[in-house]
Amino acid sequence: MFVILRDSNASFRNRAPRPSGPFSGPSLGPSAFDSPLASVVPPAPSLETADLSAGDLRDVAHDPSVTAVARAMPTKLIEPEPLDDVRSADAEPAWGIAAVGAEASPFTGAGVRVAVLDTGIDTDHPAFAGVNLITRDFAGSGIEDANGHGTHCAGTVFGRDVDGQRIGVARGVTEALIGKVLADDGRGSSDMLFQAMKWASDQQAQVISMSLGFDFPGFAERLQEQDWPPLLATSAALEGYRMNLRMFDALMDMLRAQAAFTGGTVVCAAAGNESRRTVSPQFEVSASVPAAAVGVVSVGALGQGAAGLGIAPFSNTNPTLSAPGVNVISAGVGGGLRALNGTSMACPHVAGIAALWWEAQRASGNPASAEAVRARLLATCTSAGIDPATDALDRGQGLVQAPAPALVG
Repeated sequence: MFVILRDSNASFRNRAPRPSGPFSGPSLGPSAFDSPLASVVPPAPSLETADLSAGDLRDVAHDPSVTAVARAMPTKLIEPEPLDDVRSADAEPAWGIAAVGAEASPFTGAGVRVAVLDTGIDTDHPAFAGVNLITRDFAGSGIEDANGHGTHCAGTVFGRDVDGQRIGVARGVTEALIGKVLADDGRGSSDMLFQAMKWASDQQAQVISMSLGFDFPGFAERLQEQDWPPLLATSAALEGYRMNLRMFDALMDMLRAQAAFTGGTVVCAAAGNESRRTVSPQFEVSASVPAAAVGVVSVGALGQGAAGLGIAPFSNTNPTLSAPGVNVISAGVGGGLRALNGTSMACPHVAGIAALWWEAQRASGNPASAEAVRARLLATCTSAGIDPATDALDRGQGLVQAPAPALVG
């Protein structure tokens, strides 16, 4: 199965006259966004899936409306990580919300539309009372969350207080898009993710939170189960990974190009939990797709320690920035609360802060756009309170921060 990304407006832009004159330079081939019409004709992405032969694939690649094509590959949630030295019973309520400054911020995310693409949501949980949940099931197992991962992440982004305990960063959000892109076993495919991202963009989501990753090992194993020789299966999986990275980058490019017309979308993704620093300080794994894609705000996980906040031993390296991800208390399936560890828990902190910055930008009278919000997220990160021994490559720009009260008025 292949996923095809098209831009149905590409033909209009490619027919537009190109600039001429002493600074025009040689033609480097058609571009969707470098002509005069690019400012008046927005990109119109469409996604389709098809079984393609080698000949079909060559034909599709030569279609001028096709921006990218990729073999659908498995995805999986970034599973919560146990920590031997931390007990859920010792979890400090809302410590992460205080650490990122959301507790003191006058902003709540009011008027901002967020999207959580995960394992669905417990729609009856009291944490989501009063929130208009706009849902769509891409996994085919129903929007209700039998896994618990999506419910926990959504609770951190915009959950209301539960039994007097705060769990949500952006409690003023009143509309949320919930895309179920992972089945109840935590697995899905890249075509589900791409379709959900387009859906969220079409629905004017200003923030997207994703705590999932592309499953390269699982892809190779699946092909071997279909009697592919191991070497060929590995090669095909590697090519599939490359194609999906290009597909993701192409989709992000189109979302950025649409920002001139819609304001755009801040996309946040968990960096991943594959590092094992408790085994060896050198056992560090770099963030992978989608966190590693261009334009994505990738998030590492921080935990509390004697010398300050430190990188969690499982958190992957090279994130854009970091957020609390150890012993995070949020909504549990069935109406209660639970504590989980992971970059999956750090990512929704950043998504919630992004919602606060959208609101703050509007209140300040400055342009409210995804580019401006992303710039604010990066510029206001702090290393204060982070253990000085923490490697900058592990924490990125630092600890994400909510907009301060001084921005009001």
